[in-house]
Amino acid sequence: MSRLTLLASAEARLAAGAVVGQMGASRLARNLLGAAWRHFRKGSGLGREFFLGFWEGLGTREAVIDGERRFSFRAFRERVLRAVDALHTLGLREGDACAVLLQNGAEWFEINQACNLSGIIMPMLNWHLKPVELAQCIQRAGARVVVVDADFLDRVLAVRDQLTTVSHILVVGSQDGPSGTLAYECLLADAVPRLRPGTFHLSAKAYSGGTTGTPKFINLDQAALFGETDSARRGASRGEALHMALGQLSALGWYGLGDLHDAQSGNARSLVPGPLYHAGVQVAVLPFLFGGTVVPMRKFTAEAFLQMIEAERINWTFVAPTMLERVLALPEEVRQRYDLSSMRALICAAAPCPAPVKMAINALFREQGAPRDVFHEYYGASETGIITVLLPEDYARHPERYRSVGKVRTAQCRIYDAATGRWAARGVEGKVLLRSALTFGLQYVGEQKKTDDCFIEVEGQLWYDDGLIGYLDPDDFLYLTSREKEMIISGGVNLFPNEIEEVIKRHTAVLDVAVVRAPDPDLGEVPAAVVELREGAAVTAEDILAHCREQGLYGFKVPRRVEFGPLPRNLAGKLPKKQLEAVFWEGAERIG
Repeated sequence: MSRLTLLASAEARLAAGAVVGQMGASRLARNLLGAAWRHFRKGSGLGREFFLGFWEGLGTREAVIDGERRFSFRAFRERVLRAVDALHTLGLREGDACAVLLQNGAEWFEINQACNLSGIIMPMLNWHLKPVELAQCIQRAGARVVVVDADFLDRVLAVRDQLTTVSHILVVGSQDGPSGTLAYECLLADAVPRLRPGTFHLSAKAYSGGTTGTPKFINLDQAALFGETDSARRGASRGEALHMALGQLSALGWYGLGDLHDAQSGNARSLVPGPLYHAGVQVAVLPFLFGGTVVPMRKFTAEAFLQMIEAERINWTFVAPTMLERVLALPEEVRQRYDLSSMRALICAAAPCPAPVKMAINALFREQGAPRDVFHEYYGASETGIITVLLPEDYARHPERYRSVGKVRTAQCRIYDAATGRWAARGVEGKVLLRSALTFGLQYVGEQKKTDDCFIEVEGQLWYDDGLIGYLDPDDFLYLTSREKEMIISGGVNLFPNEIEEVIKRHTAVLDVAVVRAPDPDLGEVPAAVVELREGAAVTAEDILAHCREQGLYGFKVPRRVEFGPLPRNLAGKLPKKQLEAVFWEGAERIG
């Protein structure tokens, strides 16, 4: 595929429209010319000069709003350059790793951009890791520096003797950490705001979800992805890799980033309620790269989420379904307290979102002032990026598409029939297989076999297997029915937990539910439901089962056991079902 063809593609037009619309054509042109001149005159990288000039040009526009702290782009630029100098002084060089274990806040953005400007890798550590997992993740990334929030410092110190690659521990939020640690703010105060040697790249590196074991460190070799060797891209040509990369950027256009202009500040204003270590939450960071204002929430609560949308005139955000369910569980008088008219793109992913939740959240935002439906969705993974996109116009025309996760728009997705070794027909369930720019360069660091095991060769091409079961309709909308490892085989019948969970969630007393496998002497395994009730609700197991039958579940699909209790779902939407299943299988011989 020629460069001219790429530039004329629909993906390129969507991406360019979003970027130009958000940055402004004249500002973008001036900044490109200025960056090119500084690059030519000083020999500094074009990408580095572009962003430094862009931030300087934005001046007093708000960059990051972190509680009571409000940083302009000009002030943010200086702090980033101080961080660049500080990391260099600590011995970090291009290609080294600086891991972060940080609460949502301004420091995350500063370190991220400092690493971007320096060519340093930034592994993003999960707050919820156990000490042994934390040590393994830091070691796997080969981190030489760990930047840690004071709230999490004890966890790092507990495994410090296992961190053989780490030379320095920087503490955010404390001026007087224990011996052997360094205070981040003190380092910035002593640093000089200047560039150091390095090459611009996207530094944020995610880990796999970790619901089935210690998270795997995901690396993408950006140089190899667009290099000369097709074998480094699992056989894909460079033209295909570039086209797929434009497909990822086209999501900005699908979500209407170029049309988001706050009446006061003129830009996109993005709320970040989810943990920044999560790959999906980076969707909330995207507007910032093009001059948007970001508002990270240190701690999500449903009412605070609505408060922040009103107070900061938020028009873009990323959420997991569990957040929306908590918002809808608020008392009606609380939901109706806030002006939500600024919202335009509420983007949901990370876990299946029930169709009733999608419809209810649209209704809430419309009632509270939004001029049109706000719910958007995508399906993707840390390893693949965005694959499908669901837009309001999709389900407005065809309400049945509320049940989908969107149309295949930004990458490739097909359904594979493992029994026949062929592609499945439309409407027929099978393995969900994917190809995107990220899959071309995917590598689990230090785990080559696990990397290779994620791919299936079909008709001479390698496809990433996300472990999901689903189907495509005739219009390329994807419907997910189950995760392969979670599928319940009861008396030879395949049961999909998602279907049962969606029915149980329709009960007015239910806040959340997980359907897992439980042992049965006759059928081998049967569905069991663990139900978390709304505050103050009181129902019995028989009430839940009667509801299932009334809603159309029958036979093997009706849970054989119902238990009640809180679910350990985090704000990224992840739920470690293996932990829940273990309770049912204690003393029983496990199947599968």
